[in-house]
This record gives sequence, structure tokens and C-alpha cells, in this order.
Amino acid sequence: MRAKSKVQEFKFTLEKSAELMAYLQEKFPSKSRDNIKSLLKNKLVQVNGVTQTHFKFPLEKGQLLTVGKKEVKTPEIPGLKIVFEDKDIIVVNKPAGLLTISTEKIKTRTLYHTLSIHVKKENPDNKVFVVHRLDRETSGLLVFAKSEQMKLRLQKNWNDEIKQRSYIAIVEGRVKEREKTIHSYLRESKALKVHSSQNPTYGQEAITHYKLLDYRNNSSVLEVNLDTGRKNQIRVHMQEIGHPIVGDKKYGAKTVLAGRIALHALTLSFKHPRTGEILSFTSKSPL
Repeated sequence: MRAKSKVQEFKFTLEKSAELMAYLQEKFPSKSRDNIKSLLKNKLVQVNGVTQTHFKFPLEKGQLLTVGKKEVKTPEIPGLKIVFEDKDIIVVNKPAGLLTISTEKIKTRTLYHTLSIHVKKENPDNKVFVVHRLDRETSGLLVFAKSEQMKLRLQKNWNDEIKQRSYIAIVEGRVKEREKTIHSYLRESKALKVHSSQNPTYGQEAITHYKLLDYRNNSSVLEVNLDTGRKNQIRVHMQEIGHPIVGDKKYGAKTVLAGRIALHALTLSFKHPRTGEILSFTSKSPL
């Protein structure tokens, strides 16, 4: 059996405006019109990372034309939604069960990997940068930067740039105090579990506020707001007050939920790192 030849990849930065067919004929004079139509039909031509199949597609000066590269499709992940995107940032609604970034065992089915493919469809050189994370079992809103500069701007004064971060948490037991502020210092152990202390020298300061919204049988629905964004902060603080989050076995819960804990990042409001505009987003809680 004759082996199939590998399609060679070519890249051009357009130095002028032109129709796609005319430009391709100019760059590949040895190819017939039918050869070029075959490239288009087989989705081997991309403009700024987006596949084009029409020979009259109008090209503009400065665009990146790639020939010989198959279209890259963004993986379909149920529940994942981009709620805002501009040239600097992407805000997404993450489903529970999806990692924010890769681990040693899981490399590709992550939010970071999916968004990386998404931005490269516009331009193969595009990247995304992690600004903050949500635990795998937690759903809700988080923001990615599209350049290292925007990432650093957001992270440098993170607690000042963030105007509101509210969560919905369903915790075990009936919480007696309708409102409470939990203030402690957190440190992660070698076993990757976060512990809390009232000793200021123990770890990073963490401040969590909650408000009781409702009771559900032998559980409580809370709105939780953060002054700080430490790893596992809400989970640890709920355990500390004797009401671990439903499904959160790691931090003392006795109940079990399939593939998640009962925690959802409901509201995210922050200052845009370039414009200074206050952006506010709310996602519907699945809990």
C-alpha cells in the first residue's frame, strides 16, 4: 500500500489585500486552479487560524494565511460556556468536574487546554494565562488573561482589582448564626490539605463572610463572599465552623455528591486590567 504524503505547511503574512484564490495562485504558481480548490475543499487553508473554504474570500493586509494545516476544533465540554471575551481577557463558566489546569495524569481535558485551542483558532500564536483557579469539583465563574502583561496586572493587586466574589455553598447541618465572618491563617500540608490556625505566623491570612439564605432538610444554603482568595479557603472555613460543604469528603463531609461538591462561584466583579472598567458577571447556580 502506498503511503500518503504529508501535507507541507506554509505561512504567509499578507502584504496586500486580495481575493483568496488569486493570492493562492500567486503564491503557488505550479498548482492548477483545481489543485487550489482541493486545498480549500479539504479545509487546508486558514486565515488568522480560522478555516476558509470559499475561493472569493477577501483577504486583508496583515492577516496570517496558513496553507496545509488541518482545522483545529475546540473540544466540546458539556456545561462550559464563554460568557465574555475581548482582546485581553476571557471569562468562563466552568462546569464541576473539569480541571482548571493539567496534572501529571490529565493533560488535555482541562479548561486551560480547551481555551488555548479556542484562542489559537483566531491566531496560532495566541495564548491564555491562568489568573486564578477553581477546584475541580467546583463550578462557576473565573477569568483568564490573553497575555502575560494582563495576567500580571490582574494578579499584582488581585484583592483590590476584585470588587466582588460571591459563591453559593450548601453545607451540612442547620447553621445557627445567620451571618458570620471567619478569619484565620491557612497553610497547606505536604499531603496537599489546607489547615487553619488563629496564629498569624502560621500561614496566609484568609477572611470569609457568609449569609444564610435558606434551609434544605438537614443542610443550609449560604451565600459566601471572600476578602481573600486562598486555596480551598471556603472549604476549610466551613469545616472550621462545623458545617463542611455537602459532598466535600476531603474536609469532613459525610454526604456524597456525584463528581462534585456543593460549591458554585456565582458572581465575579472586577476592574478590567486595561480599561479600568468594572465588569460584573453572574452565573446561574446548578445547586
